[in-house]
Amino acid sequence: MTLPLILGSGSKYRREILDKLHLKYEVVKPDIDESAITSESPQQLVGRLAEAKARAVEKLMAHKQAVIIGSDQVAVCDGQILGKPGNAENAVKQLLRFVGKTVTFYTGLAVLNTATEECEVRVEPFNVEFRHLSENEIERYVELEEPFDCAGSFKSEGLGISLFNSLKGNDPNTLIGLPAIALLDMLRTHKINPLNKE
Repeated sequence: MTLPLILGSGSKYRREILDKLHLKYEVVKPDIDESAITSESPQQLVGRLAEAKARAVEKLMAHKQAVIIGSDQVAVCDGQILGKPGNAENAVKQLLRFVGKTVTFYTGLAVLNTATEECEVRVEPFNVEFRHLSENEIERYVELEEPFDCAGSFKSEGLGISLFNSLKGNDPNTLIGLPAIALLDMLRTHKINPLNKE
């Protein structure tokens, strides 16, 4: 029997990816402390938080058996971890900082089977090389797309693509917050495959 699939995230972008993959799922939003631990690398941070989100959802479900997806993402520029900007001023500051540089995005992905307590965690990197942009271009971009809830202050699936010289990574969905290729591989372990007939 296939266990129900739960997305442990309030992100509309992650829901859009699961919808695109024709997966049936429920959403349960976890509430965890997302602060970094001293001396923790970006990879360790997103891996730990992805699993913590899945474990938090497990507790909320009161022993219901399911396969839970947890995910977390940060941007890293000049060795500093950057998250969601939250407002226009911070978004402009982040993007000005990225001009002409390569920024690495790390996305942590956890898949937890509550029936077996098996939890697999992967971290997917993705590199984005930013163009040399003027402050006016950046302000106009932020005004048009309002990317305040996106790590890195852009939406690569929209006009954000105009900010880049190049993208390098295994899966463009990683930039949106959910590495679909890795996720589908992990879900097949738990007999969840949108290409199989029920």
